[in-house]
Amino acid sequence: MYERQPDTAQLDAFGLTAADLGQQQDVEVWPDNWQAVHLLNRMSTQWRVGFGGAVGLDYNVLYRMMDRLGLVPEEYDQMEADIQMMEQEVLGLHSNKL
Repeated sequence: MYERQPDTAQLDAFGLTAADLGQQQDVEVWPDNWQAVHLLNRMSTQWRVGFGGAVGLDYNVLYRMMDRLGLVPEEYDQMEADIQMMEQEVLGLHSNKL
């Protein structure tokens, strides 16, 4: 979702073809997670960026978008937790210490 694929000119510069990169893996999204995945996709332009790249989502925008979903408090908390988990995965911060 967040990895831009190189175009033909970029691949040519290194003597590569699209076949050299292999296939992207499809990811199954469980029905309970679709709303959070959709929201993360809508947040794709709302990353805070530092000198080293993305550092996290802009939560001011996230909370505004979540407010518009009309969630009850328990759903709101779960949505925030789901987004934070996906954010950590995108940033490569997720640990296997669950």
